Amino acid sequence: MSDDTESKLDFIRQIVADDIAAGTHGGRVQTRFPPEPNGYLHIGHAKSICLNFGIAKEFGGKCNLRFDDTNPQKEDVEYVESIQEDIRWLGFDWDELHFASDYFPQLYEWACDLIRKGLAYVDSQTTEEIRAGRGTATVPGTESPYRSRTVEENLDLFARMKAGEFEDGAHVLRAKVDMASPHLIMRDPLLYRIRHAHHHRTGDDWCIYPMYDYAHGQSDSLEEITHSICTLEFETHRPLYDWFIEQLGIFKSRQYEFARLNLTHCLMSKRKLLELVNAGVVDGWDDPRMPTICGFRRRGYTASSIRSFCKEIGVTRFNGLTDMVVLENSLRHELNQTAERRMAVLNPLKVVLTNYPEGQSELLDAVNNPEDESKGTRQVPFGRELYIERDDFLEDAPKKFFRLAPGREVRLRWGYFIRCDEVIKDADGNITELHCSYDPETKGGHAPDGRKVKGTIHWVSAEHAINTTVRLYDYLLAVENPADIPEGDNWRDALNPESLVELQDCKLEPSLKDAVPGEAIQFERLGYFVVDSKASSPEQPVFNRTVTLKDSWTKKSSQ
Repeated sequence: MSDDTESKLDFIRQIVADDIAAGTHGGRVQTRFPPEPNGYLHIGHAKSICLNFGIAKEFGGKCNLRFDDTNPQKEDVEYVESIQEDIRWLGFDWDELHFASDYFPQLYEWACDLIRKGLAYVDSQTTEEIRAGRGTATVPGTESPYRSRTVEENLDLFARMKAGEFEDGAHVLRAKVDMASPHLIMRDPLLYRIRHAHHHRTGDDWCIYPMYDYAHGQSDSLEEITHSICTLEFETHRPLYDWFIEQLGIFKSRQYEFARLNLTHCLMSKRKLLELVNAGVVDGWDDPRMPTICGFRRRGYTASSIRSFCKEIGVTRFNGLTDMVVLENSLRHELNQTAERRMAVLNPLKVVLTNYPEGQSELLDAVNNPEDESKGTRQVPFGRELYIERDDFLEDAPKKFFRLAPGREVRLRWGYFIRCDEVIKDADGNITELHCSYDPETKGGHAPDGRKVKGTIHWVSAEHAINTTVRLYDYLLAVENPADIPEGDNWRDALNPESLVELQDCKLEPSLKDAVPGEAIQFERLGYFVVDSKASSPEQPVFNRTVTLKDSWTKKSSQ
């Protein structure tokens, strides 16, 4: 066990530590991460990745990446490649790369062994008949009329299934266990089904494909996995997992279950996410609103913040609901220490400093990160015409409004005190600009006469500003608990209609022209932003809001 392993271990790490102490498997630790390549990885997978790869690293073991590619109708090379990219981006690498399809020949031979032992048979019932015959939690199942087929007949039919003689759905191979078992999973589960579909790796070599429950445990056994770690919904599958291994007499892997990650306002159904992608509701799997790892990456999340989040929430057997704010705070804590500050105005209102010399400008010193002196300073251009946030001005302001208002004074960040003298409006009464005066004695934000102002606002020089687009992202789901998503075709009613607000003609300080995709930047007073890696060009950057400076959703929801 490495020095960075927690002194107080979670229950799975405690099991691993106890197994090592007892010499189980010779003290060896071998884990695996076994995703199905039928979509992009989401934040829930990140928890499993951190757990499986983390345990291997902490206890001096190994972790394999194995693709559960047993369903060719839903799987694709695109997903295989994206999964590998996401794992590496999170900071992990595998010791061995495997595919369940690597084991198709061996799995077929083992299925034949089960037939020879009288423990498997070819069933020719329809899907509906098989489902009806399974019974319920209180009613025993009904044996298939084909359950008594001879070993020879079953071997012949199974070989002909493999040879492609039958159409999809004509036959299945089932294990012969116990139709009266209190565990529904043990009531003659399916091992193989016929699928005449092109496989992304084996092509058309196979037209029968193993079911997950059959392939998974045997794949673990072939790789001699010591600790097969699954999410809690597979706990009911464990008796079948063990049954196959015991009947085949092969290496005994042991399955352990932990609670999956459920996040507020976070949709983690691959089927629903794929529907959003295909319907164009989102901009692909990496849309910054998506809970996919690549979506979080494009939005500006860091791999280290996600790893820290997974460490903070821990590993338990309790199915709970984690507040998205926990993930956001993990990122905020990191970016507060590392992100450089810049000024940007998203909803600009022009300010003219009437007593500032026309045609003149100057450079003001600004601190890049007050949390890290090594980040140094930069120079920000200042001139007669500026932009401020429209929300930082109120014409009829209450007493406790400490920003700009007629006759009131505020401090410009890194600049001067200014006072609003006149409000300019168009023919419709809309405010178009403010005429203000500045105090040249207050450079740097301090008045020599000791007078105080309570408000400090950010700004951008109009002459030097970069015009750009800024995207403000919010939660994809309006409902807090994903379990409250409506059933049926109207589930999209749970989507947040304000999950994306795109602002045009935003004004940014000129140093931001050099920002690169993936670079985290704090727009002062507004939040953390990143250059969009997909929509930007060198000539026209597009900025995504990664996260606000503070949790704004809870306050909004309570109003």
